[in-house]
Amino acid sequence: MQLIQLSDWLLDIAFLLYVISSIVFAIAVTGKNWAGRDPKQHEGRYGRIAYGLAVIGFVAQTGYVAARWIAGGHSPTSNMFEFMAFLDYCIILAYLIIYRIYKLTSIGAFVLPLGVIMLAYSYVFPKQITPLIPSLQSYWLHIHVTTAALGEGILAVGFAAGLMYLIRTVPQHISTKSTKWLETVLAVVLMLVGFILMDSTFARMDQKTVFEMKKEEMSAAGQMVKPKVEYILPAIVAPVDSTIIKEGPMSPLFEAPTWMEGKDAARKLNTMLWSVLTGVFLYGGLRLIFRKRLGAAIKPSVESVDPELLDEISYRAISIGYPVFTLGALIFAMIWAEEAWGRFWGWDPKEVWALVVWLFYSAYLHLRLSRGWIGAKSAWMSVIGFVIILITLVVVNLVIAGLHSYAGV
Repeated sequence: MQLIQLSDWLLDIAFLLYVISSIVFAIAVTGKNWAGRDPKQHEGRYGRIAYGLAVIGFVAQTGYVAARWIAGGHSPTSNMFEFMAFLDYCIILAYLIIYRIYKLTSIGAFVLPLGVIMLAYSYVFPKQITPLIPSLQSYWLHIHVTTAALGEGILAVGFAAGLMYLIRTVPQHISTKSTKWLETVLAVVLMLVGFILMDSTFARMDQKTVFEMKKEEMSAAGQMVKPKVEYILPAIVAPVDSTIIKEGPMSPLFEAPTWMEGKDAARKLNTMLWSVLTGVFLYGGLRLIFRKRLGAAIKPSVESVDPELLDEISYRAISIGYPVFTLGALIFAMIWAEEAWGRFWGWDPKEVWALVVWLFYSAYLHLRLSRGWIGAKSAWMSVIGFVIILITLVVVNLVIAGLHSYAGV
């Protein structure tokens, strides 16, 4: 019990340090334009402080991983809370290594906030250490999931560098297809932020909406019962054939489509709808505050960065992350699937989307190496590739039912 408490405290400390580091990184890249300051001296000084905070946070999170591993008796990657926290750990690790190689301060202003978002996302899920289900009681849990997370963490750095390249190079004085797509990517990121804010807020308010399904199911005790579904967020969409037994902040507007399987399908759809709505609200609010496109508002902070350097960082990160992801998410996953379920491949939604991610990054490397897709084309693919990863982390885990649905609980 003490180890679990220690791990929670260490993770909270790491989260706080990452938030402070992100703020200091933002000051480093924006404050260099303030009057009366030497831009290089200002960026270098604050960049070193921010990097130091990130290192201390990483050490604290390393302590969390070790304590949680010892307390649970297995690698802390068995549910969505643990996996997202470990993915954040891998993102920070990849960034710390990249920074030591390139000494580029501004990339921290993009990677650290991404790490904060991922860690904040993990807090949405239950933190309790629970016994492993039979299919997870294998040493492949340590190998498959940790390697897949490490690959995705490295690919996240490629995404950050690619996004910086686009913000740096896409002209903002006129509206084009590029500016519209760039704004769409930024809006998608804000949807994830919006979901975290909404879920955290209503979890603390404890104003749940509870539905009772009309169709009875067999319970673990062998009795026929009517399952109940709890919504943390206000109910926009209700489960099919259900009645409300506890009113929440609002009444549902419509029922979930009948093709969505599982009693939790409507709750997951409800979560996605709130994510989109809050993301659009945040994006619109920021547009009103800055009175310009978000890309145009961020662009001055990366004006001094060499686009070719950003292109190189993105490519190197992806060229390293790709084989690691291939090992973890495909090869090791298929070996474990054969041991656990008696088949290498079963077209489970999570398996399919892992294949989609792998195929996309395969195309990225093929087009870059054989067709000379560098610069903007390469940057767009690095950004789109990680957006696909975000879809697997959010949409597939929270909405689509499958053999990996235990991870979304």
